[in-house]
Amino acid sequence: MSPAPAPQADAGAALLELYDRALPEVYGYLLPRCGSASLAEDVTSETFLAAVDAVQRGTVERLTVAWLIGVARHKLVDHWRRTGREERRLHRVASEPDAHDDPWDAHLDVMAAHATLAGLGAHHRSALSLRYLDGLSVPEVARHLDRTVHATEALLVRARVAFRRAHTGPATDPADPGESDHRG
Repeated sequence: MSPAPAPQADAGAALLELYDRALPEVYGYLLPRCGSASLAEDVTSETFLAAVDAVQRGTVERLTVAWLIGVARHKLVDHWRRTGREERRLHRVASEPDAHDDPWDAHLDVMAAHATLAGLGAHHRSALSLRYLDGLSVPEVARHLDRTVHATEALLVRARVAFRRAHTGPATDPADPGESDHRG
């Protein structure tokens, strides 16, 4: 009597024999459905690996090209399901509030801005407060500070530079007109 693994060996030999004939048909079935040659190659490989696994487990009754194409169809559906799950996950991640939308971060930024503003000289602090916290126009700020509009504009430029430096460190933009260290 022959040992028990003989049917698996026969099925393995049958799969090898079928491989050369089935490969172009399986790949040809997948290529137009996949949309790319690399995906069709990957799913074709998965199909033949599943066939080898089925032969080794003894779960395939009859190896045919039609059976392999059925396996390929299932592997392609599995791919589409995985892709759909990944897209849904990415969509959920993309629609989740961004870390920048965290109100605590905004609160911390406001606190840091107030601390920076408090550390500035009185003339910079008053100009920035009137312009950006109170929302006054430059001419209105000029009237409150008893300055000309031109002098107020220059003061605001220097105040913004001082604020930026105190808040984030020295500015690195050489085109910034307030880059020179004018006191005013």
